[in-house]
Amino acid sequence: MNESHFPAPPAAAAPALRRMFVRDMVLEAHIGVHAHEFGRTQRVRINLDLAVREEHDGPAAQMSRDVAGAQMSRGGVGRDDLARVVDYERIVLGARAAVAAGHVQLVETLAERLAELCLADARVVLVRVRVEKLDVFADMDSVGVEIERRNS
Repeated sequence: MNESHFPAPPAAAAPALRRMFVRDMVLEAHIGVHAHEFGRTQRVRINLDLAVREEHDGPAAQMSRDVAGAQMSRGGVGRDDLARVVDYERIVLGARAAVAAGHVQLVETLAERLAELCLADARVVLVRVRVEKLDVFADMDSVGVEIERRNS
């Protein structure tokens, strides 16, 4: 099991939320405060975990019925439409652009920028961002930071 994954949230923690995630995105980043970190790239691993408010639409989503016509305990899936959900491609492309935008001194700064990217969609209630530098010390996998931010 990869230790960089976030633990799964309890099933009852957020009944009206959908979890969208990006796991183990490894990018070359211009990052660091030390002289030897300028003018070269370092590998960073990014993990994003978004709690997204579910939006149900129309009468079919309000109450589902099984084959026999009995009411089911949860609403329907809703439209099979990308506009109804947070597009993970937009999040991935935005994260790549944030990393490529230029030198950042702190992993904390990069993590905050990634959180802002995710929270730009009002449906995102909470985001957890982990940024790890992978090649800092030979005797460990990574060093980094994990932050959690909420939409106001």
